[in-house]
Amino acid sequence: MIHLETFRIALASLRAHPLRTFLTLLGVIIGVTTVVTVVSIIAGLNAYIEDKVLTLGGDAFVVSRFGIIRGREEFIEAFKRPDLTRRDMSAIEKLCNECVYVGGDLAASRGIRYEDQRLPDTQVHGATANINEVQSLELEAGRFYSDTEEAGARPVAVIGSDVKAELFGELDPIGRIVKIDGYPYKIVGILEKKGSILGQNQDKVVYVPLSTWEKNFGSRRTIEIIVKARGKERLSAAQEQVRQIVRARRHTPYAERDPFGFVTADALDTLWRGISAGAFALMTFISSISLAVGGIVIMNIMLVSVAERTQEIGVRRAVGARSRTIQIQFLMEAVIMAAAGGVIGVLIGAGVARLVEAVSPLPVAIRPQTVLAAIGLATLVGIASGVFPSIKASRLQPTEALRSE
Repeated sequence: MIHLETFRIALASLRAHPLRTFLTLLGVIIGVTTVVTVVSIIAGLNAYIEDKVLTLGGDAFVVSRFGIIRGREEFIEAFKRPDLTRRDMSAIEKLCNECVYVGGDLAASRGIRYEDQRLPDTQVHGATANINEVQSLELEAGRFYSDTEEAGARPVAVIGSDVKAELFGELDPIGRIVKIDGYPYKIVGILEKKGSILGQNQDKVVYVPLSTWEKNFGSRRTIEIIVKARGKERLSAAQEQVRQIVRARRHTPYAERDPFGFVTADALDTLWRGISAGAFALMTFISSISLAVGGIVIMNIMLVSVAERTQEIGVRRAVGARSRTIQIQFLMEAVIMAAAGGVIGVLIGAGVARLVEAVSPLPVAIRPQTVLAAIGLATLVGIASGVFPSIKASRLQPTEALRSE
């Protein structure tokens, strides 16, 4: 009961000066808003990367001319490498006994037309028939083209859901003919909707046989060779075999680097987490400064409040209030202010995060542990800021406090 009455008195004191209380909280509000916004965006991106970007799985990898580029020097070196070709892909398929599937993929933006409807800048992939096995492409309707159709360079296509919606509307596209840069293709399948990845539409896409793509658009492009190992535990063995095969075909000396790069789900995940960790560390530093400033402001205002309310403290001590009760009252005021700032900061941060999600391709995940951690951090700032002023208030002697003006 004593603590409840103390809480009521502390709350009444803060409500007596609402503008001063709000201005005192600004530092805490800004710090918590920054923390909640950044953590929510990074958490959303992490979940999005794991769910949609890292579609290779733990047992697959990509052999490409560039691999994962981490800097200017790596890009210049990769730019000098020779293209990967169908012959490289065929050699890997023939000689790699640790590989279950070996597929090829290349892509470019092309215009697509159906009757009087035209869809420009559509990502058209030329891929082997087993690409759906390696990348787990799910179909909404129809089928994927077969090995026979790929080997015979048949003009067939599998389209994304956005291509279907924009070119055909309510019509069933299966069996209809579209023209890709003037070349006719018969639609045999429709991919399930996948959404966007960081602003890149994954449904405005068309897959055609790799041989057909090369026949119509030329073969002077590097191919990404997609390999699926016999299992996650055999991934390293499969990579080593592929490395030896491609290096032998390139006549690469022992001491020189690989003239190609590997891309794996783990490598992408590691790269992304390094980037997100750096961004999180930077924003944590910035928000920590805001919280520290907010804590200093709270301590300063509490010290001012102790000086202003010296007579009040003296009266309460004279009628029997213990020094510990006075200390708890002023500590409560600091904690209530900081916790209130934390709640306001969480609400504003969540709103900012949702606004970012609405106006940009960045996904957001506002998790309960983020909210609780932010409010808890603000409360700790309040405790740290209120300790010294509350001790100072509790040590005032009743006679000296009553004598002051």
